Amino acid sequence: MLFQQNKTEKDTTIVEAFQNAADNVIDQLPQLAMGLLIIVLGVLIAGWIGKFARRKISAKTEDPLMSRFLGTAIRYTFIIIAIMLALRAAGLGGIAAGILTAAGASAVVLGFAFKDIGENFIAGVILAFNRPFNVDDTVMVGDNFGKVKALDLRYTKLKTFDGKDVYIPNSDVLTEPVTNYTEDGFFRWDFIIGIAYEDNIEGAKETVLKALAQEPNVINDELHENFVIEDELATSTVNLKVFFWVDTKDFRKQALITKGNVVRKVKEALEDAGYYMPADIQEIKLYGGVKEFPLSFRQQADTNIEN
Repeated sequence: MLFQQNKTEKDTTIVEAFQNAADNVIDQLPQLAMGLLIIVLGVLIAGWIGKFARRKISAKTEDPLMSRFLGTAIRYTFIIIAIMLALRAAGLGGIAAGILTAAGASAVVLGFAFKDIGENFIAGVILAFNRPFNVDDTVMVGDNFGKVKALDLRYTKLKTFDGKDVYIPNSDVLTEPVTNYTEDGFFRWDFIIGIAYEDNIEGAKETVLKALAQEPNVINDELHENFVIEDELATSTVNLKVFFWVDTKDFRKQALITKGNVVRKVKEALEDAGYYMPADIQEIKLYGGVKEFPLSFRQQADTNIEN
């Protein structure tokens, strides 16, 4: 009899606990709904503020990389603020305070656990304000060569000239040597062309410079002077090295086309001026006591012609 009474009391206690919990949830429904509404509105407002800040920063600085980076950072900041306000509005202020306390207490642990993420984020902040490139600049970062397309919170995006998308961690961009090919808009190409030993070197150099002047995309001014030098006395040729400047704002295509045009025009100009560009001489040596080399020349005649 006593056992049945205890069981009845336990069942009553469990039912009352569930009933109290249900009543508490019902009582807090308006607060929970308010918290959810704040989160939804906060996300929407954060997105709008982020876009607005991005447009304003871009208009004042004319820097799409910085405006995108700061716009994204502002958006996430407002989303975090909205979540904390929603927790307080829902009557979960203790949870909000606990989150902040736990975040502070675990900052060191998270710092070690997400060391690379933290480094990339801080490097991204530094690059947003002080970096060696802009959007569409042609750069080389380490072994990666291409055009800058985006700067995000964790990485810098390059588009290589063969169509690959390369995502480089911001910490690598900050620590690796960065070569910018388009910062001042000029780049110097060079190539080697060989003439015969009996040809006049000075005359050949003048011919090359005249051919350079005929290419409209080649730049020649006080700061960017084109010239030709004697580079090497090779086996069968005197090698001349040609240096000329091009505009690198469109490094992907136009600079390469210009170089091709220059090589072709120089070659044609030298031929028209009577300069000979011989092939390499091949020397045959006989070893092992061989004194004679059987060599014959045969001319193939047209079978339709009678001997």
